[in-house]
Amino acid sequence: MKRKTVIFLGDGMADEPVPALGGLTPLQVARKPGMDSIARDGRSGTLFTLPDRFPTSSEVANMSVLGCDLASEYCGRGPLEAAGRGIPLGSDDKVFRLNLVTQKDGILTDFSGGHIAGEDAAELVGALNDNFGAADVRFHSGVSYRNLLVLSGPKYSAKIKAEKPDDNQGERISDHLPVAALPESEHTAAYLSDLMLRAQSVLEKHPVNKRLLNEGKSMANGVWPWSGGKAGALKTLKNKYGITSAVITAVDVISGLGKCLGMDVIKVPGATGYIDTNYEGKADAALDALGTHDFVFVHVEAIDEVSHEGNLVKKVAAIEDFDSRLISRVLCGIGGDVSVAVLADHPVPVRLRKHTRTPVPLSVRLAGVFPDDVQTYDEKACLHGALGALSNGDLMALLFGRPKE
Repeated sequence: MKRKTVIFLGDGMADEPVPALGGLTPLQVARKPGMDSIARDGRSGTLFTLPDRFPTSSEVANMSVLGCDLASEYCGRGPLEAAGRGIPLGSDDKVFRLNLVTQKDGILTDFSGGHIAGEDAAELVGALNDNFGAADVRFHSGVSYRNLLVLSGPKYSAKIKAEKPDDNQGERISDHLPVAALPESEHTAAYLSDLMLRAQSVLEKHPVNKRLLNEGKSMANGVWPWSGGKAGALKTLKNKYGITSAVITAVDVISGLGKCLGMDVIKVPGATGYIDTNYEGKADAALDALGTHDFVFVHVEAIDEVSHEGNLVKKVAAIEDFDSRLISRVLCGIGGDVSVAVLADHPVPVRLRKHTRTPVPLSVRLAGVFPDDVQTYDEKACLHGALGALSNGDLMALLFGRPKE
């Protein structure tokens, strides 16, 4: 029989020492008995998830966690999110992630458009289609600020250098417009840059934004396209490791990655991608999925979102909710014969409000394997674990053996 396994991934959970916490990290001060029990009963180390040649993006980090070969399989965030939303793509379609953002006087003030509600975002995306859509230009709504732009035909290219919006809050937008990576991409870069400049007038006049302004809330009055790509082919976890698998997440990029890896995507009512998410529902879905799958990947986005906000209090609270309402609930429902792992996909220091390439702490409780001396799950303690410094593919190999050729 294959060993049942669950990975708990707290997006953006890792951090750096914070002066306001006495030089400790949010993980070190948070109450997290579930994570600490995994460290105490298992083995710890670090995992390097963001190689230098790739963007510091969650799709890269989660592909690393799940053992993808980035050099041959990385396709950009856009196509993965399209897969997550079930959007069919043609062979000549290029897909860009499109954030609805807040801008003021040419400055990017919020990469998430005030965490705009899904219904409001869908109306604004509809307005973008009405004003800029065409047979070869289509806008698709997603989860909150996370939307998509599909460009079709040979005149468009995915070879664009486009910066991540959450890396550039407080920056002048005109200093961070998309640029062509190749000569044939110049038309696309010019189109995207023009769209970023022209969309503001359309969005600010929309009734949704007028209402948000009257309510004293942030307007989603701009767009930011980034991480374009074409649909690629990823090797499934079934073919690589001989396992059945499921993914539980609120965000399209992770569900899309799961679909491309052949994982069953389990939707949980009330899963929002923010701190109001349904932690208990995710936990119960994970327990149910362990009854029918060898491997369950549970992803929580909330911690990443409040880290990008630079909100230290909310980050500590989100870590504690992840532990008490999800991880501990699952641990109480499984036996010692189930292997479990806990980690972040990448750090988001609240000081910086953006991703860094620092390896993340990792703790793994393997059925039948003696623990090391690490007693708590955090950035400092895990450095002394028996697993040492792992990188792409090592975690999945540890859990399921080396992939089949």
